Amino acid sequence: MTRFTPEELEAARDRLVPDVVADGLRVLFCGINPGLMTAATGHHFARPGNRFWPVLQLSGFTPRLLKPSEQRELLSYGLGITNVVARASARADELSAEEYREGGRLLAEKVARLGPRWLAVVGVTAYRAAFDDKKAVVGPQERTIGDSRVWVLPNPSGLNAHWTAATMAEEFARLRVAAEQG
Repeated sequence: MTRFTPEELEAARDRLVPDVVADGLRVLFCGINPGLMTAATGHHFARPGNRFWPVLQLSGFTPRLLKPSEQRELLSYGLGITNVVARASARADELSAEEYREGGRLLAEKVARLGPRWLAVVGVTAYRAAFDDKKAVVGPQERTIGDSRVWVLPNPSGLNAHWTAATMAEEFARLRVAAEQG
């Protein structure tokens, strides 16, 4: 993995990282927003402590551990990645309530256009802020966007100590089973 200086990471602030999307995906994973490592590399969930890629494999979504640089391979499994808020920041708490709300509005438009079977938002706090649903919990939601169902997953950030990779993989696997059933 490329090492970045603090200055190089700071220079990635506010950059946009292209989505990995296609029409009709089984699951469109939605992060909160790109971190600075993601923005510096151009690869989603690129921070070494982020558990997204290992959990995808552990849950059976991918047959092997993918590197962030292999993110486009997700499309071959009917999977994609986007974010609630497009701009990169060092921490999610740098985002404003308005950015979350606008991100939710734009995300709903994107989902309606792309038509994934499931939208999977990784991070219950981000989901609550983006969709003004203060009572949402991890798991399937009542909300739909067009024909797309919505599932909230735990945030795979290494900072989310409430969830282990194993317990996260169990929740991701619940979504995988639901996505396979239609």
